[in-house]
Amino acid sequence: MAKVFVNRTLNLKRIRYLGFDMDHTLVRYNSAAFEELAHRIMIEKLVKDMNYPSTILNLSFSYDRAIRGLVIDKDKGNVLKLSRYSAIRVSYHGCRPIDYREQTRLYKSVYIDLRDPNYLAIDTSFSIAFAGLFMQLVDLKDSPEGVALPDYSRIADDVTTVLDRAHRDGSLKDEVRKNLDKYILKDAATVAGLERYKKHGKKLFVVTNSDFSYTKLLLDHTITPFVKEHKGWQDLFDYVITLSAKPSFFMGKQRFLKIDPTTGFMTNMDAKLVPGIYQGGSANVFTSDLDVAPDEILYIGDHIYGDILRLKKDCAWRTALVVEELEDELAQEKKSLPILDRINGLMEQKFPLEIKLDEMISAQVEQGTHEHDETIRKLLGEISELDKQISPLIKQQQQMYNPYWGEVMRTGIEESYFAYQVDRFACIYMAKLSEMLATSPRTYFRSPRRPMAHDLVER
Repeated sequence: MAKVFVNRTLNLKRIRYLGFDMDHTLVRYNSAAFEELAHRIMIEKLVKDMNYPSTILNLSFSYDRAIRGLVIDKDKGNVLKLSRYSAIRVSYHGCRPIDYREQTRLYKSVYIDLRDPNYLAIDTSFSIAFAGLFMQLVDLKDSPEGVALPDYSRIADDVTTVLDRAHRDGSLKDEVRKNLDKYILKDAATVAGLERYKKHGKKLFVVTNSDFSYTKLLLDHTITPFVKEHKGWQDLFDYVITLSAKPSFFMGKQRFLKIDPTTGFMTNMDAKLVPGIYQGGSANVFTSDLDVAPDEILYIGDHIYGDILRLKKDCAWRTALVVEELEDELAQEKKSLPILDRINGLMEQKFPLEIKLDEMISAQVEQGTHEHDETIRKLLGEISELDKQISPLIKQQQQMYNPYWGEVMRTGIEESYFAYQVDRFACIYMAKLSEMLATSPRTYFRSPRRPMAHDLVER
């Protein structure tokens, strides 16, 4: 059964146009292999272009070191995991965990104002290597050997620069071109789903920040081999928009350039859009030219800011988010259920004891007596014994996810800040595009009634 999770009611019968981001949405990557490549290219560019010491070439890559949804404190060299209320729940200085006492000293309040430009969000799968490398460089700067590196903020800016440069100058994409099977995953189920939706009269389009040649390469590799009712990807998609400059694409009113798919040459587009391949443009022009209501368009992407947040705020298109990490997290959640059951059972024993302890202490304070001292000591001992059982179980359960950060969507019992953004801006979300495309094009996704705190009180 397809796993599509619903934040806001969405009736696919009302959707006329389905749009797709390409990287990590329509086209799936082997993320671990790609991020290792990004790590290598970034450190090479830091040495060559930024005069960093050659010793950093020995830094090895660890895919687990970072997850999506973290926040970098550029000034202090720290990496933070936040709750939905922007409270710090896990923190590292470089690769060293920060304990609660030190964290309190550093931040005074545990709450972070993400409007501060000093904070840098890790909100895309393409940023995993970036965050991990930043943490390693902070460690190297702080090492007893005293490796000469800039301050933490400059390190963050330099790593940002070389990653952007690697995407722009073709360093990354040239390596992908040489070994498509290593970095790109094929998914016949996605193509079958696209053809099914097309059969139901849905118009399909792609909006990607990649250029035409790279877009063609990946779609030739992942879409065309599996089509059964179309000649190829150009026949399947009504519109393909390259070099779109998202998120600016969702805010501006730039015109489109028309691309000749045979030669790659571009010409100005002064008339209204017709099916074809384009560069640039904007969502506002797209919506206007097609004479379609914004809520009749569903756009699916993987970047919470570049694909979803700005779109939701500026265009009113319906939104769907691909959260690749969910596939592993749901599997681990199922495995961890026996541990969670044991934790919950022990907590059910602990709660009444805590209530009774509070009542006893309150009574003694109010009555000015020590009548319940022995009972209080006994209750404290029982609670302590339960805590000794609960604590290792919680640690064991968290170790089933990322060993440093735990779950992407949670931090302890709270939602992570990333999960809060998913909840706020994505109408629906899923682990991979094929999950949504496996549902009927007539599906009515209904959001569940969400219990509030007072709803959970026994009546």
